[in-house]
Amino acid sequence: MKIAAIQMDIAWADPPTNRARAEAAFATLPSDVELIVLPEMFSTGFATQPEGIAEDEPCATLDWMRAQAALRNCAIAGSVALALKGSGGGVTYRNRFYFVKPDGIARHYDKHHLFSYGGEDRCYTAGDERVVVEWQGVRFLLMVCYDLRFPCWSRNHADYDCALYVANWPVARIEAWQTLLRARAIENQCYVVGVNRVGRDPHCSYSGESAVIDAYGRVVAACPDAEAAAIVAEIDLDILRAFRQKFPVLEDRDGKWLNS
Repeated sequence: MKIAAIQMDIAWADPPTNRARAEAAFATLPSDVELIVLPEMFSTGFATQPEGIAEDEPCATLDWMRAQAALRNCAIAGSVALALKGSGGGVTYRNRFYFVKPDGIARHYDKHHLFSYGGEDRCYTAGDERVVVEWQGVRFLLMVCYDLRFPCWSRNHADYDCALYVANWPVARIEAWQTLLRARAIENQCYVVGVNRVGRDPHCSYSGESAVIDAYGRVVAACPDAEAAAIVAEIDLDILRAFRQKFPVLEDRDGKWLNS
C-alpha cells in the first residue's frame, strides 16, 4: 500500500485556506496513493481554546474529506477540532481523528490523552475508545499527538499493522517525537506513520519531522525539516508478516492471556 504524509503549514483558525493548501498538496501525489494522512487539527491549528475556532457539526471539513476521498479514490485521515451541540444546548469539544474511505464511510477516534500541559484538557472531552480501522487489507490504529507518549494505549494486541500518529508537535520537544515514533514501531512490531505540521501558531513553532517507519525502527521516508512537503512511502504486509513470524515478539507481550 502506498501512503502519503502531508506535512503542511496550517493557517490559524482558517479552515477554507487549510483545505485549499491540502488540495494543492494532493495534486502533487501519484494517482495510485491509497491513503493520505494530514496533521492534527489540520483545518484550524491546535486550538486549546476552541470556542469560535472549532468546527460545528455537521462538519464542513468532514464533508470535504468525503469529497476528496471519492475524487481521488483513496482514504483520507486527519484530526479536526469539533464542537458538538448537546440536546440541552450545551457544547462539548472533541479532538476528532477522522478516517474517511472513498465510499464516504467515516470512522473516528477521539483523542484519549489530552495535552494538560497546554490546557487541552480544560476544554476538550477525552475519548475512551481505542480504534482500529481496516482499509485495503491493512489494519490501522488511530492515534493523536500526545497519545504517542503512552505506550500502553498504543500496545499492539496483534490487532493492527500500522499506527497513524497525527500531531502538532513543537520544535522544542522534537527529539521526543523522533525517538518515540521509532520506539512505538519497534515495540509493537508495526509500521508507524507520524505526520506533524510546520510553521507557527500563536503559541509554538513546528519543524515537522514527519516520517514513515518500519517495524525494525528504520525510516522508510521522511519529510524535509521545517518545510511544507508531501512524501509517499510503501508499506509491505508480506514483509511485515514474515518478520513477525520469524521473530514473534508480540507472542511474548505482557498480559497477552488477559488480552491486555
